[in-house]
Amino acid sequence: MLDPDFTTFPIINTERILLRQIQESDAASILNLRSSEVVMKYIDKERAKNMGDAMAYIERVTNDFSKGDGISWGMALLEEPDKLIGTIGLWRIIKQHYRAEIGYMLHPDLWGNGFTNEVVKAVIAYGFQTIQLHSIEAHINPGNTASAALLSSNGFIREAYFKEDYFFRGKFLDSAIYSLLNKLPFNETITVA
Repeated sequence: MLDPDFTTFPIINTERILLRQIQESDAASILNLRSSEVVMKYIDKERAKNMGDAMAYIERVTNDFSKGDGISWGMALLEEPDKLIGTIGLWRIIKQHYRAEIGYMLHPDLWGNGFTNEVVKAVIAYGFQTIQLHSIEAHINPGNTASAALLSSNGFIREAYFKEDYFFRGKFLDSAIYSLLNKLPFNETITVA
């Protein structure tokens, strides 16, 4: 069974982005992201309403890491390491099946610059090379064509399309499941501090 070594939080540098631990000092940025109708348009979860919601999110990702159930990074530009611009993570780690789910969000002012693609590649590499995952999946709202294109460009295959399998805000919504198998060697290299 998979046994992730989450004793020390891994810091990852990409060409332009620092992936670091999410901290209590990031609460205002988390609230800004998770309360935004633009950012959350295709993330079918309730929006954060206050700092308490942001702190609850930070506590949850911190607990997931300490239990080995998931890892979520805060994204920051290398030149502004304290300013959180997004999040990315591998969560719902299913240890007996060597599988995890990837998810990400980025401040809309930075969309279209390739930042998410850059960090997705690094997190996939970390998941396969360091955690030793066999597969990574992504659950997306099918209307999120940008996320579908991002996943496809990184080798994910759409494996399932579920009709009205998710109930949110009084509606039944569809969902699409994408998956990527660990076909080593994975070409991306990462630097973990």
